[in-house]
Amino acid sequence: MYSHMMVGANDMAKAKAFYDATFKAMGGKEGITDDKGRLIYMHNGGIFIVTSPIDGKPATHGNGCTIGFAMTPEQADAWHTAGVEAGGTAIEDPPGVRSGGMGDLYLAYLRDPDGNKLCALHRMGS
Repeated sequence: MYSHMMVGANDMAKAKAFYDATFKAMGGKEGITDDKGRLIYMHNGGIFIVTSPIDGKPATHGNGCTIGFAMTPEQADAWHTAGVEAGGTAIEDPPGVRSGGMGDLYLAYLRDPDGNKLCALHRMGS
């Protein structure tokens, strides 16, 4: 259904440091910069892009929006640690298993330097 996800950033160098660290922690590679200055991350068949807003206005996060990345619990822990060390903010409960209507999930949450809400998710038993 999805072709890619994109978030805005106000400081591309800060965003690159954060996303390079978090993608490498989950087994991905550093982002590449295209000819328009956008950061592009490709991992497990998905594309994630970080860009300065095309309209020239400041980037803002979407209230109520969350971008989720599938990974193992070990990758989620490394991702969470790398994200905090690279300028992100730990939010919600610490990484761990949570039970609910969608079954048992291993979850970890961060906000990137621009406030975008990110989630590491692993469906337990899969």
